[in-house]
Amino acid sequence: MNLPNPKLLTLRQAVQARRRLQRLRGKFVLTNGVFDLLHPGHTSYLEQARRLAGRRGRLFVALNSDRSVRQLKGPLRPILDEKSRAYNLAQLRSVDGIVIFTRRRLTREILALRPDVYVKAGDYTLATLDPEERSALEAVGARIRFLPFLPGFSTTALIARLKAAGEM
Repeated sequence: MNLPNPKLLTLRQAVQARRRLQRLRGKFVLTNGVFDLLHPGHTSYLEQARRLAGRRGRLFVALNSDRSVRQLKGPLRPILDEKSRAYNLAQLRSVDGIVIFTRRRLTREILALRPDVYVKAGDYTLATLDPEERSALEAVGARIRFLPFLPGFSTTALIARLKAAGEM
């Protein structure tokens, strides 16, 4: 099914949007993830990340492709395909743009987009960020922020509950 999604951009389109934002002196905030089975932990986190961008800024989400999710989480994931996950994210006011990335790591996108701020959930630390991605963030001068993790919500736990209930 082809879901209409004006927020879903190619990397080239996202770079152009980033350049326009620079001219307007708006802050460009970048986060990334799988965002499978969107839940309150995700939406709370994205809302907090959007606030970091300010009124003139923008929040972009780099979304793992289906292939990269399988590499990271195994053959049974993602539950929803990349276009469906991108569509769900696009319905959120907090998300201004989405780019699907196909590699295991986000390095290429970081170097191309040059975010002012890079955001991860509080279950990450500087020590647990991928060294290649961290290096790219430092090279472009991005500020790295870790936002509080909303307890009680995780996709893995949600999938486990669905399995226990016989829904999967």
